[in-house]
Amino acid sequence: MISSQIQLASYLFASILFILSLGGLSSQESAKRGVLYGIIGMGIAILSTVLGPKVEGHIYIIIAILIASVIGIMLARKVEMTSMPQLVAILHSFVGLAAVLVGYGSYFDPHTQELTGVMHTIHLVEIFIGVFIGAITFTGSVVAWGKLDGKIRSKPLVYFGRHVVNIVLVLICIYLCVLFVGANELSGLMYLNLMTAIACFIGVMLVMAIGGADMPVVVSMLNSYSGWAAAAAGFMLGNDLLIVTGALVGSSGAILSIIMCEAMNRSFWSVIFGGFGAAPKGEAMAVTGEVKATDHEGVANLLKEAKSVVIVPGYGMAVAKAQFPVYAMVEDLRSQGKEVRFGIHPVAGRLPGHMNVLLAEANVPYDVVLEMDEINDDLPETDVVLVIGANDIVNPGAQDDPNSPIYGMPVLEVWNAKDVIVMKRSMATGYAGVQNPLFFKENTSMLYGDAKDSVQKINAFLN
Repeated sequence: MISSQIQLASYLFASILFILSLGGLSSQESAKRGVLYGIIGMGIAILSTVLGPKVEGHIYIIIAILIASVIGIMLARKVEMTSMPQLVAILHSFVGLAAVLVGYGSYFDPHTQELTGVMHTIHLVEIFIGVFIGAITFTGSVVAWGKLDGKIRSKPLVYFGRHVVNIVLVLICIYLCVLFVGANELSGLMYLNLMTAIACFIGVMLVMAIGGADMPVVVSMLNSYSGWAAAAAGFMLGNDLLIVTGALVGSSGAILSIIMCEAMNRSFWSVIFGGFGAAPKGEAMAVTGEVKATDHEGVANLLKEAKSVVIVPGYGMAVAKAQFPVYAMVEDLRSQGKEVRFGIHPVAGRLPGHMNVLLAEANVPYDVVLEMDEINDDLPETDVVLVIGANDIVNPGAQDDPNSPIYGMPVLEVWNAKDVIVMKRSMATGYAGVQNPLFFKENTSMLYGDAKDSVQKINAFLN
């Protein structure tokens, strides 16, 4: 057991570590240090809470922590990097569910019923808001997991007037909050149950209507929701650290979502409100031209003659685990005096920073990994662009076709290079479900097959 003063000091130190952790995650070079700060901070937070005053049943809590830790380690070791977005989404759902359970537990706590006057009203509002946010986060995250894992299609539950339905449901929840605050314990439970069911439905409604290239933003936004749910749980429990931590996660997730929306030319409010706004209603432009295929030797010859090469990775590279042979290719080309760089789109893959993590895993130098805005102006002077498993982020329809679902989204303008090689398994559409005119341009050649196998065969011809 520790005193409340020591616990408060531990919470303060853990909060500082969490802030340093977020700061460390702002760049690839300091990301590992940031993760370490977060781990230490969370360890201190758990210990100071479990050993704090008024906490009983330590043995049961420790057993629960050990079981959960084993499960977490097993999942982390088993899950591939390509499935990391699904894992993140489902973990967000756990936070939402925890907030709901904490809300109900706090409502049944005898201390809650002992409160009177304004304090009782404020605490009931805290419970109501916490359960509301938690329920939306829970079901929204489950739907996001299902969509990312291919188990749920990106179709809204209500096609016509779904935004009106959402607004009406929110207004009903506000009315239920008024009734909840003034009700007795039994009636209040009925209102709380009804609101929880409505909030769960709202979470499904919001995320079901969002799909395609916007899913990375949804994952980021759900991260923000989980933070606010944790902060709400902190208010219900009177835990200062949980409030601070939740606010940090909630605000940082919201800021990241705004940055990503700006990078995609998407409305932040449109994404978080389930695709609110005008959608393209006309038919997409007809794709003209012929698709040209090439072979591994042909690509190797182009790379031998090139002076500057840009590699654009996408989700296909992650699935094929091609980052390691790609790194070998980069080292070979750079040893020959060629300029080789990577162009990373803000939403490449299905998770913010997905491609950066994969390239860091393969020890690709940070200084050759550039963001979209840094590389686009150099593409007209680039000899060869290798597009490895990317689709929507290099689609010229985002600029040329007003009726395209991704119209207005900034993309890597790879078609401005002298030669473009697109490495894909087939001509299938990307995650947004639209055809890519890039494949039909005169300076584009398709190299079909598994990305890892293709890069290894190219490397054989380069040596």
